[in-house]
Amino acid sequence: MAQWHRNIQDIITIMDGCIRTQQDEALTLRALADRLGYSEYYTSRRFRALAGMTLRDYLRLRRLAFALRDVRDTDRRLLDIAVQYGFSSNEAFARAFKKAYGVSPSAYRAAPGPVVLQTILRPFDCYLTEGAGDRNETQSAGEVQTYFVHIPAHKFLHIRNYESIGYWDFWQRQSAIPGQDCETICGLLASIPGKLDDAGGENEDAGSGQLMAWINEPTGRICSWGIPLAEAYGVRLPAQMQLMDVPAGEYLVLEHGPFDFETQNAAVEAKVEQTMRDFDYAASGWQLDLTPGRVFYFYHDCARFFKYVRPACRA
Repeated sequence: MAQWHRNIQDIITIMDGCIRTQQDEALTLRALADRLGYSEYYTSRRFRALAGMTLRDYLRLRRLAFALRDVRDTDRRLLDIAVQYGFSSNEAFARAFKKAYGVSPSAYRAAPGPVVLQTILRPFDCYLTEGAGDRNETQSAGEVQTYFVHIPAHKFLHIRNYESIGYWDFWQRQSAIPGQDCETICGLLASIPGKLDDAGGENEDAGSGQLMAWINEPTGRICSWGIPLAEAYGVRLPAQMQLMDVPAGEYLVLEHGPFDFETQNAAVEAKVEQTMRDFDYAASGWQLDLTPGRVFYFYHDCARFFKYVRPACRA
C-alpha cells in the first residue's frame, strides 16, 4: 500500500506539470498507467479508491483550478484560457466552470469569491496516510539555522479548533464537522488571492501559502490552519473562517533546508524540535512572546525548508 502511495504521488506531480505545459498526450489513462507499470483498469480502480473520484474527474477539476486563477488574476480572453487548459470551446469551459463553482467564468471574474478548488492530492502524507510511515528513516545531513526576522503587520485568515493539539489531530477533528474537512478548507483557501507567499498560482501546490499555526490567547495557544494575507480588502471570505489582524513584530526562525520527505521527515522534525528546546533566549537578549494575538507559524515544504517561526520580543 505504501509503495502505491509513493508511485501515485509521483504521477500526480507529473500530471500538474503536464497541465501547465499543455502536454495533453501525457494525461491519458493509458499514458499514466504505463508510467506506473499497471493496467489501465487497475490504475483507474485504485486511483478512484484513493481520491474518491475518477482520474478523469480529478484532471478536470485540477484544470479548472489552474484556469480559475487566470480568470481571476488576468485579463486574458476566456476562450484563450479555455483552450490552454484543455477545453474544446468557450461553451464547454463555461459549463464545466459553472458545474464546479456554481457561477460562470465571466460572472466570477466580475465578482470573485471563495470557492472550493481541487488542490493537489497528497496521498503520501506521513501524518495522514495509513501505512505511509512504513519506510526507512535516515538522518538528515543539514543543520538547523536560527535567526530573527521582522514581519510587518498582516492578516491571518484561518479556521481554528480549540481542542486540537497538532496537525494530524486537527484534521481528524475537522473531518467530523460538516464543510470543514481538509479538502474543503484547503480548497477554499486556495481560491483566496493576496497570500503573502503565493506566487500567483504558479507554484506546484495549488494550496501554496497554507500553513499550521498556533495563536496566543489568554486561555492558551489555539491550533489553526490558514493563510497569512498582505491585505483582504474587497475580498469575499469564507463564512466559516476567521480573519484576524496580526501586529508587526519580531520572530525567531528555526529553519532546516530541503530534505527527502520519505526518508528524512521524522529526523528533520526531531532536529528542529531539539534546536528549539536548546535555544538560549537569555544569551540572545530575546524571549518568547506569549502576548495574546501573536502567532506561531509552521511551514512544511520538503523541497524548500522545514521552518518554525516563533514570536519573540526583547528581554
